Formats: sequence, structure tokens, C-alpha cells
Amino acid sequence: MKDPSFRRSVALFRAFLREQDDPEYCYSLLARDAADQVEAYDGPVAGRTVLDIGGGSGYFTEEFRRRGAQAYLFEPDMAELGEKPPGGAVVADGYLLPLRDGIADVTFSSNVLEHVADPETFLSELARVTRPGGLIYVSFTNWLSPWGGHEWAPWHYFGAERARARYLRRTGRPAKHTLGENLFAVHIGSTLRQVRARDDVTVVSARSRYWPFLAETVVKAPGIREFATWNLLLILRRCPT
Repeated sequence: MKDPSFRRSVALFRAFLREQDDPEYCYSLLARDAADQVEAYDGPVAGRTVLDIGGGSGYFTEEFRRRGAQAYLFEPDMAELGEKPPGGAVVADGYLLPLRDGIADVTFSSNVLEHVADPETFLSELARVTRPGGLIYVSFTNWLSPWGGHEWAPWHYFGAERARARYLRRTGRPAKHTLGENLFAVHIGSTLRQVRARDDVTVVSARSRYWPFLAETVVKAPGIREFATWNLLLILRRCPT
């Protein structure tokens, strides 16, 4: 699917609506789309080393492997790995990866940054394990996005605890995410300032991951971007040492 385009955005949105009932369809489509984005910025992944950091049950890892990459999954939560994680998956925290410096051609992190308490340290570790000239793909759902509260969005605009209480009343089960424990209020403006101040990466692109048009332009509008971007995608290049 052409990126960006209305057709692509609609297809992804429809897939997200099926996430609970058909996660295989939803995440397989998202994985293909993300791999297309990586290759659009950095060429084919075949024969290259790709690290999938916090990739859950491994949909992204498996898609990169289908394209010929040597892809490896690092996930800190055993429950997220599921019953059949990709072979060679490693239980490891993104703050301290059991890897030497500069091992990866591509370091990939999809929708993880909003789940870590210290995004700056997490980004430092992604940069450390990426070779000079290598690509770093980081995407996250910012707090003020309509989906910032995840399963209890958009009621997070009225307060996290109120949103969680509403979710419990509506579904009869507690929400998976708790603000300040496994979900954090990450903002686009502060994240961009942090990344641009770093001396170990350069920003290739800062854009909306799912927006159907002017994907980079919407991110350039302070204030508006916090609501309209939906999900920020950062394409970074590791600087020469």
C-alpha cells in the first residue's frame, strides 16, 4: 500500500478494530506495513541483522525473517511472548540488552516507548547496539493522541483513573495498562527535543506513522501535533563513532 495514502490508513484502522478478535490479521498487516517503511528508508533487509526490541509475540520479527533478514526478538515480558514466540527469542529488558555495541544494521521498536519509564535511556540503548550508519526505527503512541490511553482511550482526556474505572464498569475486567506503571505520558515535543539534542543519532524523518497525507508536516505544528499525529514515527541514523 502506498504510504501515505487514504487507502493504507483505512486498511490499518480497520485492522486495529479487529485487534481483539483477530490479532493475527491485525498485527500481520501492521508488520508488513512497518517492514515496508524500514525498506523505504534503508533498502531491502535481506541478509542484514535486525533487532526487534519489545516486539511482543514476534509478528515483526517473523516478517523481517520472511524478507531474508537475520531478525531477533528481545522482549522483557514472558506473557507478551505468548505460547509460540519466534525461535531464538530472548527475554531481555530494552534498558540493558545482552548485546555488544554496533551489532545491528536495523534496530526496530514499534509502540514501546510509551511503556518505558525512562525513554531517554531506552533510546540510548537502541543507539548503542546499532552500527554506525545503521537505521533506528522508533514509533510510539503519544499521550494526547486519541489513542493515548490505549484500551481506555479516548476517556484518558478526562483523567487516567476515571478512564480505568469506566473501562472496568464497561467490560467487567481491569484494564491492562496503568498510568505510571506500564503506560507513561510521552509527548511529541519533548521527545523531539531530546532526540535532536543527541550526538549519537541524526533524525532522518519525524512523521506520523498512520496519517494519510502530509505525514511529516503535521509533526511540525507545535500543539496541534500532540493531538493530530496519532502515532509518531522517528527514523534515526546512527552517527559515525
